[in-house]
Amino acid sequence: MGLLIQGSVDETMEKLTELIERERPTKIILVGDVVSGNVVKHGISPQVFIVDNKVMRQPIAPISQTAERILYVKNPPGTLSNEAWSVLRDAIKEERQTKVVVDGEEDLLALVAVECAPESSFVVYGQPREGIVVVRVTKRKKTMVRRIVEAMERLSKA
Repeated sequence: MGLLIQGSVDETMEKLTELIERERPTKIILVGDVVSGNVVKHGISPQVFIVDNKVMRQPIAPISQTAERILYVKNPPGTLSNEAWSVLRDAIKEERQTKVVVDGEEDLLALVAVECAPESSFVVYGQPREGIVVVRVTKRKKTMVRRIVEAMERLSKA
């Protein structure tokens, strides 16, 4: 959905830092425990980070990053719950750093983040065994996400 940055953690974080400095995104929204932990360890401060305290569906210790606000949401695996849409919309509107802790699975919430984020924001998520993906939010990306979500809704009703 966005730019795949491949390489080691240090390489991907260096490239992400350069991209942030060059493009000055409106907001930085992170989706996933590993990417959130790595970004924070490398001194990048996101406005929103979305975690489920799992990696590859296996429980892990929560990342140590504290936030000014912590929100909790239920989002079963393979879904985009109405509650997730509402909570993420609120989290992204916040002016203070917000951590969203998901009971269930956060993977698909990158779609919600793109839809809810202001244009020129970055939504960053991990691509297992590859690196990270950086989505620069644009009208076109929002339209693409809407189409994906609509297709998911149609399939779930079939």
